[in-house]
Amino acid sequence: MIIDFHGHVGRWDSLDMVDDPAEMLRAMDAGGIDKSCVFNIFHPDGKPGNDQTAAFVARHPDRFIGFAYVCPTCPDTVQPELERAIDELGFRAIKIYPPYTPFPLDDSAWNPVYDFAAERGLAVIAHTGGEPTAAPAQFGRAAARFPTARFVAGHSGNTEPYRSQAIDAAQRLPNYFLETCSTFRTPGVIEELVAKAGADRVLFGSDTPLMDPRPQLGKIITAAIDDDAKRLILGENARGLLRL
Repeated sequence: MIIDFHGHVGRWDSLDMVDDPAEMLRAMDAGGIDKSCVFNIFHPDGKPGNDQTAAFVARHPDRFIGFAYVCPTCPDTVQPELERAIDELGFRAIKIYPPYTPFPLDDSAWNPVYDFAAERGLAVIAHTGGEPTAAPAQFGRAAARFPTARFVAGHSGNTEPYRSQAIDAAQRLPNYFLETCSTFRTPGVIEELVAKAGADRVLFGSDTPLMDPRPQLGKIITAAIDDDAKRLILGENARGLLRL
């Protein structure tokens, strides 16, 4: 099974992103992708976006997996919305997007999210990169405080020096994972992630529909790593984190 760990629901007009399930499924089928994980990051109180995600997933529940989105700029909604999204909507993990907040990823404002994930043993995927609130090292400091949660660094920090921060955190912390989607990759980056962090710590993600998932998949399929490593990255690691 191939699982795409990073996909979006909702319109992002400034980037010409439209979440057309027919187009997303066409690209998934062309690349042999079995399931895509999706989330909506456009509503800080969580509920409207999570409802949109649930409706999107309900159209093709065998192909899409919903992730809950919450934001600490609406602190009173974080706990109840996570409970609703996980327990009622059936979402499998949590997405956070620090560039939309003034809070670095290791700020205590995120603790309710991390506490919830730690209590449930859930994965939290965060955008990581060069933004002031999104450094992979910040995410690593949070992961060290919540060892029973699973922390997934979206984009693996994107460019240097942030990619090295993400790799360093994965080397030190057994609950820190690296996700592969990016528009800023350099040749050999998949090989670097595997060599330095291990294939069991890397997850395939595409950023669909912001990006076509097929070239994002191709850089893993064509990487100079063995087939066992590819199987882990393309689906087996995600199956473990999502308890599929």
